[in-house]
Amino acid sequence: MKNDILIFDTTLRDGEQVPGCQLNTSEKITVAKALEELGVDIIEAGFPISSPGDLDAVKEVTKAVKKPIIAALSRAIKKDIEVAAESLQYAARKRIHTFISSSDIHIIHQFKSTREKILKQAVESVKYAKTFAEDVEFSAMDAGRTENEFLATFIEATIKAGATTINIPDTTGYCLPTEFGEKIQYLFDHVKGIENVVISVHCHNDLGLATANTLAAIQHGARQVEVTVNGIGERAGNTSLEEIAMIIKTREDLNAQTHIISQNIFPTSLLVRKLMHMPVQPNKAIVGKNAFAHSSGIHQNGFLKNRFTYEIMDPSDVGAPLSTFQLTARSGRSGLAFQLKKLGYEMTPEQLQEIYEKFLVLADQKKHVTKRDLRSLVSSK
Repeated sequence: MKNDILIFDTTLRDGEQVPGCQLNTSEKITVAKALEELGVDIIEAGFPISSPGDLDAVKEVTKAVKKPIIAALSRAIKKDIEVAAESLQYAARKRIHTFISSSDIHIIHQFKSTREKILKQAVESVKYAKTFAEDVEFSAMDAGRTENEFLATFIEATIKAGATTINIPDTTGYCLPTEFGEKIQYLFDHVKGIENVVISVHCHNDLGLATANTLAAIQHGARQVEVTVNGIGERAGNTSLEEIAMIIKTREDLNAQTHIISQNIFPTSLLVRKLMHMPVQPNKAIVGKNAFAHSSGIHQNGFLKNRFTYEIMDPSDVGAPLSTFQLTARSGRSGLAFQLKKLGYEMTPEQLQEIYEKFLVLADQKKHVTKRDLRSLVSSK
């Protein structure tokens, strides 16, 4: 039996922290409904204490979306927790997600406090959140840079206080995959009661390792992953929902599965780009413009013989447009012949060679050869 990996989407919270990506309430509802259709298990709808607008938006999301759990973020402060609880009053399934830092660099320099005081505050916040919701998630912020022995003590205390999900964030994207995987394993080996909670991870992409670290955590027992559509988020972003979902779907040897309806990935990606005014780079995995485009002659030749030679996913699996051939100076005869045939031109080998020689001259002058260019090449024979 495959292990279920819960998808906790924080596009509406961490994703919205990106400058210029703020959504109004109506837009948040639109994205939340798309996430529900996508099949995410938990939607983190916002940080209610941050503004009256966010408080109202979370309330409205809970009215509009009923299938996923709706989470509201709060610091380990009583007022935050109370406002989070207020925002979730209409939720069919609700979760309070409270957090405080566990790393010495945060405890000393940001909080001007001690391990003992921070630990006490964490425990008290979980206990207080439990008075408003049975489902409480606790995050040890900057766990990636927290000494493992203290982190284990920290997590054990919050489990005992009543947390049902424990989140281990690599808040600054500092960890290497082997290091992060070993940290998760250390917790499983040293924390009493850990088998009674869901272990979650929330990885940032400062060194480009968010997806790799998330995958390492799954391989060491994590059962919830905190992600965003298109990998948007604070600084360099978060683990991409589409990347981790398709890794799990494509690599059956992971013995894992999600509830994501993968055909909705690309449409959801487009929606988030549009509403948040945040384009993705062409070479972005899964949803980038070039994710299913082929320009190399060797690749085109292989693809035409068997598409799996150079594609490990079918674009239809993620709801993306069909695979495309881009004719450039690196393209070969087979790719050229394929595109000419699509335009209605059947060529003998001799005719194709003649056109191909002209094509190369043109392709060296242009970055991309268009259909109009091909028609001109044929008509100029």
